Amino acid sequence: MDTNALIDLYDTLLLDLDGVVYLGRDAVPGAPEALRRAAERGVRLAYVTNNASRTPGAIAQHLSALGAPATPDDVVTSAQAAARLVAERVEPGAAVLVVGGMGLRTALRAHGLRPVSTALDSPVAVVQGIAPDLSYGLLTEGTLAVQEGALFVAANADSTMPTGRGEFPGNGAMVRVIATATGVEPIVAGKPEPPLHRESMLRTGSRRPLVVGDRLDTDIEGATNAGVDSLLVLTGVASALDVLTAAPRHRPTYVAGDLSALHRPYPEVRRAGDGWTCDGWTARWEEGVLTLEGGGEPLDGLRAASAATWEAAGEGRADEDAVKAALDSALSPAG
Repeated sequence: MDTNALIDLYDTLLLDLDGVVYLGRDAVPGAPEALRRAAERGVRLAYVTNNASRTPGAIAQHLSALGAPATPDDVVTSAQAAARLVAERVEPGAAVLVVGGMGLRTALRAHGLRPVSTALDSPVAVVQGIAPDLSYGLLTEGTLAVQEGALFVAANADSTMPTGRGEFPGNGAMVRVIATATGVEPIVAGKPEPPLHRESMLRTGSRRPLVVGDRLDTDIEGATNAGVDSLLVLTGVASALDVLTAAPRHRPTYVAGDLSALHRPYPEVRRAGDGWTCDGWTARWEEGVLTLEGGGEPLDGLRAASAATWEAAGEGRADEDAVKAALDSALSPAG
């Protein structure tokens, strides 16, 4: 056991699922093994997902079938965060129209609310989450209820979700149907907004959490909003180019190829003269262009390049054309 492993700095992993632990129904290679090793080291695992379509029990069953240690209590969903958000704003037992799946219905019932499927039931709120069988009819009922003044809550605003076949439309894309038809923007419960991470903190009691995700605009921004460290893995949505051109709120504390990096020491990225180095690579920002020299593990080059680029960009974002040459010549295996 490596006592200098990255994971030893934290007591809880707040793990995204899609693109981190699995892609569609299949495990990301090596992810279940890495999570079992983490649990054996006494680290708490919390699976924090923006996907509101399934219940915690169904998600835990899926994870267990893939070989990852999980119980329903280890799963925190955007449906649960959305249900708590609604429950704090309406009367107990109130009718809530569900534009989504069983995960939302179960979460609402757990908070003493009454899920319904039609605007004729005079719901006080509409909660929308992704579901594979989401119909035009249900979107219409949600639209009618919001037009009548119902509170509009979205489980998450992810525009896409990764699967084994590519990126499918996410809840953020489907939410635009009701938002466009009514002119009402939803309150968002999921990452990167605070409610889901608040739910996670309440459930785990973590003091030193590490957020692990594959998306800059949800997982990493959510960690930034919560003021905690983050690890971006390149097994899902984000690419090396996305990392280099990230805005400040999207810059992770750590970057790795996959979850196996949790069990190794994280390479030191340090300043060296007018550049930044990481295990054989040196990155500099010269005349508005990123330069990268050296060799070794491509991810170490990306780490050095990120430090140099983020310093040069400051509170802004680096231009893609300024980093592409270095990326293409030295880092293509990491992307």
